[in-house]
Amino acid sequence: MSRRFTFLLVAGLAVMLAAPAFGNSQGPPWTRDGSDALLVEEGCTCHGAGGSPSSEIILSISGVPRVYELGSEYNLTVSLAHQAYNAGGYMIWDYGDGNFTPGEGSKYVKDSGGGLSHDNVGNDWSMVWTAPMSDVGDIHFSLAGNIVDGSGAPDAGDHWTILTFTVSAPDTATPDVDPDLRTISVGDYESLFGKKSPEEIEAEKQAEIASGYLEQGNLYFWTTLSIIIVAAVIQGEFYERRFGGGPPHLDMTLAVPQAIRRGALTLGLAIFFGWAVDSALPWGYTLVIGMCLLWGIFGVYRTVVQARADPEDMDLV
Repeated sequence: MSRRFTFLLVAGLAVMLAAPAFGNSQGPPWTRDGSDALLVEEGCTCHGAGGSPSSEIILSISGVPRVYELGSEYNLTVSLAHQAYNAGGYMIWDYGDGNFTPGEGSKYVKDSGGGLSHDNVGNDWSMVWTAPMSDVGDIHFSLAGNIVDGSGAPDAGDHWTILTFTVSAPDTATPDVDPDLRTISVGDYESLFGKKSPEEIEAEKQAEIASGYLEQGNLYFWTTLSIIIVAAVIQGEFYERRFGGGPPHLDMTLAVPQAIRRGALTLGLAIFFGWAVDSALPWGYTLVIGMCLLWGIFGVYRTVVQARADPEDMDLV
């Protein structure tokens, strides 16, 4: 086994295992986890406790007209509010009925057909929405917002939610005198303006920070340990071939049933690993299943190599 192949294998494993530690500070992807689920409709499972929407974040958008006028432009502002944090990201889409023009700190989402998202972590993003030139009926919007704890990674300290709203078709409702004054929001204002002392707020903040450090510490520790184990196995193979004369011979009468057992076990682990990834299990469970799968693959490989090795007489007179 060449050194270059060994390096590429270890580096590739390191990237795959460490991937959960990084977030999307320059804007999220259009779909979630490579599936057909739109992030702007389903939210992000990697942020927050259990990947569920949180009522602790107030997501609001101002300047939304009650009814649109053909070809008119409306100045919209997306804002996030939280008791302890004040920066995050967003994504908005009108399902292609109108046109967005991104303001400072925003950009078009790739492959979205006109959706917008943040270009960097921030708050209070301004944009212009242009109504269609013809009556397309009521226009539906979907807005997702995520406020982060500043740890630099998607974890339980982050909070996200989704806001959906509709702008009525022309001549179906009374327009606002000044649409800039209209604000739509979602969230639990009691959690934002609840009567908590500064000491309680600081205690909760410190508890979240400690939890974040514990989670990230576990992530890096087990990822590093997994990489070391894989590297040690590869190194053992290398030294066995170079200095030990290669793996010992295994008779075919033993190799065939052993290969069948290990192959069946590896196939089951591969199916289990695919289910774990598709079901978005916590990274710890997925890592354990992945390491067992690698161990199963290595077992099949060792059986094949030993069966192909030349037999040697171990006892000589």
